[in-house]
Amino acid sequence: MNKLFISSLFSLLFCVVIQAQNVQDLINQVDLSNLELTVSELSGEQTTTVNGNTVTITTRVQNNNDLAADYIKERLMQLDNFTIEDQAFNSVGRNIIATQIGQTNPNDIYIICAHYDSVTTFCADDNATGVAAVMEIARILSTQCMDNTIVYALWDEEEIGLRGSEFYADLAATNGDNILGVLNMDMIGYDGDEPGTPGDNEWDIDVRNIAGSIAMKDDIVTIFNTYTFDLKPPIIVNPGTTFSDHSRFWDVGYSAVLVGESWETNDQTPFYHTSNDRLSTLDLPYFHELTKLVMAYTATKGSLLEIDNTINTTETSISSNQTGALYQWIDCNTNLPIENETNQTFLPSANGTYRVEVTKASCTELSDCFVFATLGLETFNKDEVTIYPNPSASNITINLASNQLFKAEIKSVSGKIVLSKNSLKSSVTLDISRWSSGVYFVTVSTDKKTGTYKIVKE
Repeated sequence: MNKLFISSLFSLLFCVVIQAQNVQDLINQVDLSNLELTVSELSGEQTTTVNGNTVTITTRVQNNNDLAADYIKERLMQLDNFTIEDQAFNSVGRNIIATQIGQTNPNDIYIICAHYDSVTTFCADDNATGVAAVMEIARILSTQCMDNTIVYALWDEEEIGLRGSEFYADLAATNGDNILGVLNMDMIGYDGDEPGTPGDNEWDIDVRNIAGSIAMKDDIVTIFNTYTFDLKPPIIVNPGTTFSDHSRFWDVGYSAVLVGESWETNDQTPFYHTSNDRLSTLDLPYFHELTKLVMAYTATKGSLLEIDNTINTTETSISSNQTGALYQWIDCNTNLPIENETNQTFLPSANGTYRVEVTKASCTELSDCFVFATLGLETFNKDEVTIYPNPSASNITINLASNQLFKAEIKSVSGKIVLSKNSLKSSVTLDISRWSSGVYFVTVSTDKKTGTYKIVKE
């Protein structure tokens, strides 16, 4: 910032339902482990993979940050329904732009954005946090059809004069782009108070009376009051700072705001613009809550179209929950359509990973990939596996009725494996205290039986 498998058992039908359709469902999908991983990789605190090579992003300083740009671009290209632009604006500056075209109002544009360049090494808060939030929201909304166009923008050269956003804003104004709102995230991971103390989880909205910026601020406040976030009410800063990318949109008459940690109450990171700005200094739950808030705003302004991309499964089948549509089942391992599998219900002939593409009217959405692994294996009887306590805020215990080797694999609702554990005993206790709140799925397997169960992390 330049600012100076489900229920208590598979039940009798062995049914699993994966849901993500309304705004609250999408808020619940924001995964803190994804956010933390992106910040860690982008700030160079752990290795990552770019172009098939294991690398460390040792710097994001503007004259040497192509590796960071490639990292962002590669991950956005892995998502569905996006057009990716690698926008060069001078000899070294690169904006990475992902555009999700609205199905009903393609010319009505909302932008969520953050800068990815830095002034020195690490710079986790400034601004790997903002980038991670944009990328996590993009990951989730890439599976959804929207009425309006959403642009996910990652700016370069913010730290040396807001150059990347200035180039984009000037070009948009020249082209007459109908940008209805720009929400900029710059430093959203630091909160200096101990959890539970007065003043904890404060955050700012920086705004000026330019175009519809005040109304945009009001929309964010409405979102805050509509859903539940572990945040204090926002501190409205008017006139807001001009030292971040949103101000370049003010300069050409667009509506824009800045959302971030509270500089107004002097609760910004003390490690600003130093190499001590590290992942370990961040308040990760606070970072999670601000990302969920921006997710809710983006999904609301994008206006979700009513199509159900969720699935349910039985011991022998997978079905789309959307009726009256066109269907194409896909093998996730090859990413290829399965020939002649175009019915609402799919009967796999082999264990594998599958998803369905659902088309209704002008909207096409993909379900999450689902690991189907029940063919040839019996399912545990109701009294053979217990998982407790459920819900839990700290630990869960998986207990089998008899001593035998088993594997426990836990996935988030997005299908990401968050833990895999083998046990030689009949019982294992797992620490889930650092996971984000929400629903997870535990698959317990032996060489003869399997079962999938839903747990809730409080």
